[in-house]
Amino acid sequence: MQRKKIIGAGITLFAVILGIIWLIPLIWLIGTAFSVPSFHMTLFPTTPFTLDNLKYVWNAIPFGTYYLNTLTLVICTFAVQFVTSTLAAYALGVMDFKGSSIVFAVIFMQIIIPNDVLITPNFMTLSEMKLIDTKLGMMLPFYGSALAIFLLRQHFKSIPKALAEAAKIDGASTWQTIWRVYMPCAKPAYLSFAVISVSYHWNNYLWPLIVTNSPQNRTLTVGLAIFAKSKEANMQWANVCAAAFIIILPLLLAFFVAQKQFMSSFVSAGIKE
Repeated sequence: MQRKKIIGAGITLFAVILGIIWLIPLIWLIGTAFSVPSFHMTLFPTTPFTLDNLKYVWNAIPFGTYYLNTLTLVICTFAVQFVTSTLAAYALGVMDFKGSSIVFAVIFMQIIIPNDVLITPNFMTLSEMKLIDTKLGMMLPFYGSALAIFLLRQHFKSIPKALAEAAKIDGASTWQTIWRVYMPCAKPAYLSFAVISVSYHWNNYLWPLIVTNSPQNRTLTVGLAIFAKSKEANMQWANVCAAAFIIILPLLLAFFVAQKQFMSSFVSAGIKE
């Protein structure tokens, strides 16, 4: 018993240390963003508090356009993934057809393959389709998500078939059964994947950088990188940190407001037999 308490305390201490290490860059970013620019880098700001950095970068960067592009990318991509993943998961987890296990194995293998490996073939395909430097070109390769299909399939398989059969006896169609039986039961999986999808596409840098050429289609991350290298940044970390703070603020607010729902959804979205 005493040994279990010691192990538990050690794990807790290790988790706290990891949390503090993770918070250090965020603390430095926020402190630097709200401090008068200085050439001396310190963890905690030593110069007076100011909002001038935020005002400067807001006027120097077309944040309105970048925010609109990023929101379009995030919302539209997740909306299509919601539909395609639900239908694929229902087919693979509920419907019984020959070759379903092979199809699922092929889809599951895509989780193992890093997205960066597919950049060249995706770019060549979009080039043939004349979709380079378009919002559709940024979103199209992500319309199907192997991870979402996997999570939803596992949830759908754990739902008792008696519920679906009862719905059909009451006259529900296949679409109504999916909408009223399977989707509500898989809510934790949907919420878990929503967090993953939104955070990934909000922070994605490499693919938007490659596929976009004009300011009208740039996302927040690409705009930040270009600003950091431009003369408007004035080689000041305070300005770069202020721009980064404006970009990450929506995700930080969303996490702090709904962190309990996020954590419970990840716990409930475990792998089912």
